[in-house]
Amino acid sequence: MKNTRKATTEDLPQLSELFDQYRVFYHKESDIPSAEKFLKERIEYKESELFVAETEGKLVGFVQLYPLFSSTRMKRYWILNDLYVNDSYRGKGYSKELIEEAKELCKSSGASGVLLETGKSNDIGNQLYPSCGFELYDSVNFYEWSNPDQ
Repeated sequence: MKNTRKATTEDLPQLSELFDQYRVFYHKESDIPSAEKFLKERIEYKESELFVAETEGKLVGFVQLYPLFSSTRMKRYWILNDLYVNDSYRGKGYSKELIEEAKELCKSSGASGVLLETGKSNDIGNQLYPSCGFELYDSVNFYEWSNPDQ
């Protein structure tokens, strides 16, 4: 039974609360009004693709993907930036359903693939992603430059 669908602006009240839980999980301050504003802009400006998992009218998880491009492949990629399922609903297959939505988006948009990054200590994610067909790509170094003004 499919429990996932594309998010709409009507989902913003519940989705903002889930997004806030996600951010708090990553040690950020709770800020539901800013979460709602951020998500509303992503949806309205079509800057990301958001899918939600729902059961009995309640949103229990989401996945958010952003487009990027490969110059060498001359194709779009999607980065799976955010995946979250509320603690009470984990282990019930919602994450896998949301990942399937990401893969379908990739196929329907003619993209080369879906990329994601997760921490080496994320034991659950490091089991989940390979079980959904993702391969660990360890032949490159990942670097980040952080803007000191932000």
